[in-house]
Amino acid sequence: MRKPSWLKTRLPLGEEFNRVNAIISKYNLNTVCSSARCPNLSECWNSGTATIMLLGDICTRHCRFCSVKTGNPQGRIDPDEPQRVAKAVKELGLKYLVLTSVDRDDLSDLGAGIFARTVKILKSQNPEIKIEVLVPDFGGREELLHLVVDSGPDVFAHNLETVERLSSLVRDHRSSYHQSLGVLKKVKNMAPTLLTKSGLMLGLGETKQEVLQTLADLRSAGCDIVTIGQYLQPNRRCLPVARYWTPDEFKEIEAEGRKMGFRQVFAAPLVRSSYQAEKIFFDERA
Repeated sequence: MRKPSWLKTRLPLGEEFNRVNAIISKYNLNTVCSSARCPNLSECWNSGTATIMLLGDICTRHCRFCSVKTGNPQGRIDPDEPQRVAKAVKELGLKYLVLTSVDRDDLSDLGAGIFARTVKILKSQNPEIKIEVLVPDFGGREELLHLVVDSGPDVFAHNLETVERLSSLVRDHRSSYHQSLGVLKKVKNMAPTLLTKSGLMLGLGETKQEVLQTLADLRSAGCDIVTIGQYLQPNRRCLPVARYWTPDEFKEIEAEGRKMGFRQVFAAPLVRSSYQAEKIFFDERA
């Protein structure tokens, strides 16, 4: 399908973009900005922010919307990664950092330990920094969710991705709509004051009523913040776009979400999970 005019993005250019790129490369880090081919890469990097992807760039799951490489990392981890992240964050001068990762079903702790260690190191070196963790489902295991929550993030995010009817088509068979809702609910029960967040893609064949039901399910799970954007097919192996939602339709969905009581709703065609994530703390309008 031909992209509509409202989905035009800028090429990655600019002095600040080059600076961020150089620092990320210097410390041999991965970013979801590049690995997932985010359309906001230029905007975010030119504002001096990035979402760092822990635990390598090979995912053990195969979701049909995602361009991140899949395979078996065979238990390999980099124990020095948390320290390198901390050095990069200091050099970048960030106030807000999003930490995410590939799924690592090959690890006994499914990667939760690296998240916890990275958050603790960052907070010990810079107590003022705000950290959002955008995590896999960790199989819904409470002890692993506790490990990450207890490390002290400011926002705990886990994406539902799509509506219930499409979840098994869009996501890996080890993921599920209700398991993801359960993750958000468990975290809110563990830490009632910790902000929880989730994200949805539109354009995979869902209806407006299904989207509204999904938002209602997220609120029932105690979710505070939601991001909603247009799905864009990242490569030919991924699912095709079923339709493009218009900017006005996104505004309608955003308005409905706000009525449901979300603390913040970001809904627009180019919104992604980490887009303008810092606004919840640093934007007076949030």
